[in-house]
Amino acid sequence: MTLTLGPILRSAGIDPNEVQVIRHAYVREHEDTGLQGIHADSSDLEILSYTSQQSAKPGAFPAVPPSIWVVFVREGGDRARLWSVVNNRGEISNDGTLRTFELAVSEHMTGLRNRLVIGWRSPRTWRLNGPTAAAYPVMEIADAEPVPFPGFDRLILNYAQLQAVMREHRYASWRTALSSVVGIYLITDTLDGRQYVGKADGTESIRQRWNVYASNGHGGNVKLMKIDPNTFRFSLLRVFDPATPPNAINEAENHFKNALDTRKHGLNGN
Repeated sequence: MTLTLGPILRSAGIDPNEVQVIRHAYVREHEDTGLQGIHADSSDLEILSYTSQQSAKPGAFPAVPPSIWVVFVREGGDRARLWSVVNNRGEISNDGTLRTFELAVSEHMTGLRNRLVIGWRSPRTWRLNGPTAAAYPVMEIADAEPVPFPGFDRLILNYAQLQAVMREHRYASWRTALSSVVGIYLITDTLDGRQYVGKADGTESIRQRWNVYASNGHGGNVKLMKIDPNTFRFSLLRVFDPATPPNAINEAENHFKNALDTRKHGLNGN
């Protein structure tokens, strides 16, 4: 059975009945508006701007387009590669020739950007309604490009990013790095600024400890259980070689609890 775009849209929380699907082609000039087209080296900002401007010619574009647009770029033949999903916040101008919409890049399908390729059955059509596009076949979901590890002293993750790091193939090098160290980490509740100092030591690496947080949101800590983990931010305070004596790690943990006053004004219970 052939996988189609419909199930992918639904799994991303997008109702195919409430979306329009666009396929851009690389052209020097947009034939309806006379605007400069896009090319292989166009930036995301340029593509977003290009998408936001549509012909005002009757019938060229829906009078009231949906709030979600799924935007692909033609890749030769009948292939179309996903660029992004954007939210349409409404029409902001119309001079009789050109309509301009306020668009914002959505978080929908971010993991599939530049990876998802569908077969575009209507070569002369650049815009489809959602139900029609939902039946188009998926031709490829390419491997995600690896994301370079930023270094222990530059690592700051929100909860969604932590979950991605622990699960997605593109973060394999991050998991390798976090598996190689033990140490002291910091969790900040960005809602009110309270902080929690924790440690990973002995046979438990930072990766193993953070994987528990990625799974349940609280790591077994009573005070953290009462907070929505989506407000958490994770960072590292100090890392150690796994052969470091446990008492040295305990001393470092105690130092940071005192320095940041996380017992009295934070989320540490001891």
